Amino acid sequence: MFGFKKTAAVTAPAPGILDRLRNGLQKTRAVLCTDIEDLFKGKPAIDESVLDEIENRLLLADLGVDATSRIMAALRAEAKRNKLGTAAEVIAVLRQQMLEILLPVQQNIELDASRARPHVILVVGVNGVGKTTTIGKLAAYYRQLGSDVLLAAGDTFRAAAIEQIQVWGRRTGIPVIAQHSGADSAAVIYDALQSARARQAEILIADTAGRLHNKDNLMGELAKIRRTISRFDPELPVEVMLVLDATTGQNALAQAEQFHKLAGVTGITLTKLDGTAKGGVIFALAHKLAIPLRFIGIGEQAEDLRPFAAEPFIEALLDTGA
Repeated sequence: MFGFKKTAAVTAPAPGILDRLRNGLQKTRAVLCTDIEDLFKGKPAIDESVLDEIENRLLLADLGVDATSRIMAALRAEAKRNKLGTAAEVIAVLRQQMLEILLPVQQNIELDASRARPHVILVVGVNGVGKTTTIGKLAAYYRQLGSDVLLAAGDTFRAAAIEQIQVWGRRTGIPVIAQHSGADSAAVIYDALQSARARQAEILIADTAGRLHNKDNLMGELAKIRRTISRFDPELPVEVMLVLDATTGQNALAQAEQFHKLAGVTGITLTKLDGTAKGGVIFALAHKLAIPLRFIGIGEQAEDLRPFAAEPFIEALLDTGA
């Protein structure tokens, strides 16, 4: 484990960040909330047809069967008690249920200065999910917080991945440790660990190959990297951060299950929430896997990668006045 602590409270986002969150979630919000008040017109009380429509919307937003069933059970229980007569009352139940699903995975990274350095973040994920871009944004985020950061171009399988990491390094002014395409990934990580220790860097963020279709090679490579880190210093805290693309919907859940089995994922970053109506997959991930959700991506700018906070996320998602 990374040795990071679960934060007891999350600082309220600045107004500009809340606006970006609302804008980023507008496609998923449209699926859930568009014309929701019209469902109640001419009805003295909520009926099964309204509940069926709400259930359909939850599934269309890709919350998945399990999370949707949990939420619908709560809605139906409230309906039986005649406590659901308006859209506002339905939204209130949705908000409460969604919070109960997401709050347990709201575990933002807090560096523990008492641990050995560098703190290692191994970033895993299939090609195309925005893994390299996420690494660059993570580096910029920690740099802005005042941490000394080093990057390692550990995905030696793709020459483009090495080049992309180097571009982010130049953009952020953060050193990048890299070798030629096809080099041994574990050797790159070892060089990066040595450099980080010499520079007294606090954080080492390392890219890894994304060849999930070849599980044996991927598992062997990740295991070798972990052994390399342990040999360098068995006390180093290691985060295995999985990057997932929200636009893939339930496929993201399948990827998370596979990577968790292969690599022991300790944290998730969910990207591209601004480009999809399937943002509800965040609830499926939280409900089924309960892996800490570290960051979410809601846009292309570096500042659009944000530490996950459940309450503002749900407020933006259910903001029917937006």
